[in-house]
Amino acid sequence: MINKIKKYSTTNTLVIVGIILGIAFGSFLPELALQQQVIGQIFISFLKMLVVPLVFASIYVSIVGLGSLEDLKTIGLRTIGLYVLTTALAVLLAIVVMNIFPIGEAVSADGLEYAHASEVAEFSFSKMILSFIPTNIFRSLSEGAMMQIIVFAILFAIASLHLPKHRQETMLDLFTAVSDAMLTMAEKVIKLTPIGVFSLISYVIASQGIDVVLGLWKYMIMVLAVLVLHGVVTLPLLLSLFARINPYKYLSLIREAPIMAFSTASSAATLPVSMRVVEEVGGVDKKYASFVLPLGATVSMDGTAAYLTIAILYISHLAGVDLSFMEQVGIGVTVVALSVGVAALPSASLVMMIVILNKVGLPVEYIALIVAVDRILDMARTSLNITSDLVVVKIIDQMQKRKQYH
Repeated sequence: MINKIKKYSTTNTLVIVGIILGIAFGSFLPELALQQQVIGQIFISFLKMLVVPLVFASIYVSIVGLGSLEDLKTIGLRTIGLYVLTTALAVLLAIVVMNIFPIGEAVSADGLEYAHASEVAEFSFSKMILSFIPTNIFRSLSEGAMMQIIVFAILFAIASLHLPKHRQETMLDLFTAVSDAMLTMAEKVIKLTPIGVFSLISYVIASQGIDVVLGLWKYMIMVLAVLVLHGVVTLPLLLSLFARINPYKYLSLIREAPIMAFSTASSAATLPVSMRVVEEVGGVDKKYASFVLPLGATVSMDGTAAYLTIAILYISHLAGVDLSFMEQVGIGVTVVALSVGVAALPSASLVMMIVILNKVGLPVEYIALIVAVDRILDMARTSLNITSDLVVVKIIDQMQKRKQYH
């Protein structure tokens, strides 16, 4: 255990060095930074390569390993309940902070255009529900449709519990081997993290430019402040309350995963790292990590929900529209409800923002003013999404262990 902690500490140090050097490289040699983007893309591709087989095998092993539908129901309800709770608290924090420190002065929408808005299909609840169900599981696997893969894996595992014992054991051995092999590959890919992070960060800095960042500094600081507050105050409080552990010690041990999420801006790409870190140094039982983390990578959106709430309230200020506190709470409820389901749809954040802006009667053209810094903020909100996943899985792990001891 101590050797594993030292190994991850060394990687963390190199990753931080990679981030600092990447910022400097992207700032002072932007042309070279833009040309080397392929290195970062190769790194993310390696991680994404592992995700589909890892998610399918992990969920299968987790459910069959539990051995009973009663345990699955308990863990499933607790997991969804905690993910909704953390998302709701993130949204509430965003509303409170935006009311204490309102930012954004009225700006005319004349001349503004957000072309991608027309590309987003009209949202409907029935389409969202249907998007969860795979009509062709092989197509879902090849396209990486995570929610559909998760739904099929859960149903497949439940069906396997009704097979004769010897067949259950054969299937369990097979998928356990697949899961272990994917995690072993992830361990090798993790060693490339400092190089991948350097490439990704330098490209973002070179492509976005410092001028854009400086022009939206108040908006960026507001988003980052709320994300940090949720990550260092709200989530640790939940860990302390439900898991009854020292939250900051745990978060320090598993910091490799949020750092990876920050650099890749992809919950799916970070999943193999999250599972490896949370089991090896976070002390979480594999059967809980195998179920909670793949689900979280798809439906847990604390950072995204907080970001969307701030963005919509900021746009309301730009449009000169005063929303009452109850109207803001209504927006928050919509964000929480959509965050669980819209994750299955492409461009989830964009879909949610356009749906909510249309609902409250705000022009979508204002998105054009904030989209310039979206890539940088995406890195921060993905990091918080992953931190929330790691907090929830630790709470579930501790709750189940206490239940076993009593």
